Amino acid sequence: MQTRKIGTTDLSVTEYSFGTAPLGGMYRACPRETAMETLDAAWDAGLRFIDTAPWYGFGLAERRVGDFLRDKPQGSWVLSTKVGRLQRPVADDKVPSYGFVDPLPFDTDYDYSYDGIMRSVDFSYARLGLNRIDILFVHDIGVYTHGAERNAVYLRQLFDGGLKALEELKSSGTISAYGLGVNEVPVCLDVMREADIDCILLAGRYTLLDRTATAELLPLCEKKKTSLVVGGVFNSGILATGPVEGAHFDYMPADRDVLGKVRAMETIALANGLPLAAPAIQFPLQSPAVASVLLGTAKASSLTRNMELTERRLLPDDFTAYEAHTLVAPELGLEAVRV
Repeated sequence: MQTRKIGTTDLSVTEYSFGTAPLGGMYRACPRETAMETLDAAWDAGLRFIDTAPWYGFGLAERRVGDFLRDKPQGSWVLSTKVGRLQRPVADDKVPSYGFVDPLPFDTDYDYSYDGIMRSVDFSYARLGLNRIDILFVHDIGVYTHGAERNAVYLRQLFDGGLKALEELKSSGTISAYGLGVNEVPVCLDVMREADIDCILLAGRYTLLDRTATAELLPLCEKKKTSLVVGGVFNSGILATGPVEGAHFDYMPADRDVLGKVRAMETIALANGLPLAAPAIQFPLQSPAVASVLLGTAKASSLTRNMELTERRLLPDDFTAYEAHTLVAPELGLEAVRV
């Protein structure tokens, strides 16, 4: 599989990569055997860049990724995990419900400070059982998750010490790159005005349907040589399922406007002999700012099916007809949009 560089670093990643939130039991249980089968399928498909986080199953996904990679040859893979959430052990009957099924017995505290990031990295090494982490993403900072008031506090933590911690980790060779792992564009612009970051894992905001990143973020990334890793290419499923009843967009049931746009896109795809998921999965790689497209699933069959969508390589002109049906996410309000 072809690779692309991360920013100005010496690190290269495969154009398609594997996201492990489903391996932590996101929305449905994921037995260990199933998780390992899915990781095997990703490896067999040539995906050598794996992303995980302490948040996914409250450490469960990190443990499984570490077990999987431990016997793989050094230098054959790239691993990213995240900072900003610290896991705290709790009694079995106090484990919170944040959408993960059968997680480890922990609760989460947000901490984007110097000490919080350093502690998070130490904890991740312990859960992974590995001696190398290549990329750290600051996880879910922004109004989209925290609301404006709380996010102002967390941004100050990041600016006052968190970024210093990340730069020290990079300068010492502990990591090769760092950036943000978020679901919104505004916080990316805020941080990029303060710091030169290597990469951004952006979920759902640079897709065939949602072009929120196009106006400001992509040009800024190209100017500052910051790479994008694009997650959520199916926008919570609707670009894979099509505009069926109950289809989800941005973690919620799709409204009539979104359903209409997707219906028009599906008509274009089918006229070209393609399922809509094929242009959806390939679209982000048309931008030179994008280093990788992140695919997350807990089913080996789904991973294989998604990779089959990349076999017929589409050309830039193949995406032009979809532009009339794209959208931009509405401005964020003062309250958190997603908890």
